[in-house]
Amino acid sequence: MQLSGTWPILNGLITFLIFSCLARAIDLDINDQNSLQDAASTTVYAAMKYYYGNETGQIPGAFPDKWWEGSALFMALLQYWHWTGDTTYNEELSIGMQHQSGDQGDYMPSNYSSYLGNDDQSFWGLAAMMAAELKFPDVKDGFSWLSLAQGTFNSQVKRWDTTACGGGLRWQIFPYQSGYGMKNTVSNGGLFQLSARLARYTNDQQYTDWAEKIWDWTEDSVLLNNKTWYVADSTDMSNDCKTSGNYQWTYNYGTYMMGAAYMYNFTNGDDIWLTRVNGLLTKMSKTFFIDNNVLQDVTCEPTEQCNNNEILFKGLVSSWLAFTALLVPSTYDTIKPKLQSSAQAAAKSCSGKGNNTCGVRWYKSEWDGWQGMEEEISASNIFLANMINFDNGGDTGPVTADTGGNSTSNPNAGEGDGDSSSHSFAPISTGDKAGASILTLIFVFGWVGAMGFMLLGG
Repeated sequence: MQLSGTWPILNGLITFLIFSCLARAIDLDINDQNSLQDAASTTVYAAMKYYYGNETGQIPGAFPDKWWEGSALFMALLQYWHWTGDTTYNEELSIGMQHQSGDQGDYMPSNYSSYLGNDDQSFWGLAAMMAAELKFPDVKDGFSWLSLAQGTFNSQVKRWDTTACGGGLRWQIFPYQSGYGMKNTVSNGGLFQLSARLARYTNDQQYTDWAEKIWDWTEDSVLLNNKTWYVADSTDMSNDCKTSGNYQWTYNYGTYMMGAAYMYNFTNGDDIWLTRVNGLLTKMSKTFFIDNNVLQDVTCEPTEQCNNNEILFKGLVSSWLAFTALLVPSTYDTIKPKLQSSAQAAAKSCSGKGNNTCGVRWYKSEWDGWQGMEEEISASNIFLANMINFDNGGDTGPVTADTGGNSTSNPNAGEGDGDSSSHSFAPISTGDKAGASILTLIFVFGWVGAMGFMLLGG
């Protein structure tokens, strides 16, 4: 009888302890460098549990169903090494980024290039550019990081298309791909950002010219309004790009803001680039920081419809905001509190499954039941972005060839690629067809969701 009366109390205590364990979040002190490093260490480790490219029989750097996501993982690892000094993942990082570089050194590997999009390739080029800017050591007997960024640039500018809309990159590379008849913001923004970063790093006029050309084309199109700073997602070539798909994504804004920040820094403070940075940053602040100043992708998060690609977007933007704050010091005071509040909320979201599993909707400040590599990458990025608040001997920002960068230049890299006639492709498996492009999955599987408007051109 005594045991029976005691059991409800014991049962309640056990339940309390279990749920207390499950709800334990990452303990983050936003003003403590070691705390941020510990948080990033936890989430990077969790992200790497999804990576099998370092195992026997696996392909380094490859995610067969989502090829572009390897670049997002490696960008997070680059920043983790840079900000913490932890070299744990450097070997996997070097091997993976080299293995996926392709025969020409332009991130058009034969196993995937037959179906990837311009946006997919550009993110790998941006990863290589980050490696050069953060002084990640070049690989002996491999492609230099700078040359891989240059190779990506060279292969993409050959695809600048003037058959409709006065210019611009198509979303997809080959005519047999769904989306080939569209020009989208992130593909052009990726090339713009890469051009701007190459211009600053090398001081080569061709990159400056292309950065200005891409910005001007985007501004003249329906994709970017330089009065309201509204950024659309895509436009359809069938009506000469007169209409646009207008769902709002953080990375469309972020990729142009980041490129503009590089151009501002490179031009020693040109007012036109400052206006562009400030315009995009102000619009982003009003659009994507609406719940307790926490970053969110408003198109998919409130309805819980984010796919794996979209979960990564705000993680990329977290890094771009941090770099913008370093490159354009006048934005620092605006960006810092947004990064801090987002990191604090993200840490609270990392309270799942009793092992700090992170969720998607940071603004809820609790685990929302979502889990995956993408969630861990984005959380890592927001924790690492806050490392800009600590002075690491003045060596915090991206370098150039004149300020310590030592990655070897090859302006002719990737010249063997550029169109379908220059490629020799490996056979395409059913698994391959499932997913290299950031959004091709939507077309391949007929997904119905927030991006469905793209099929109708807005």
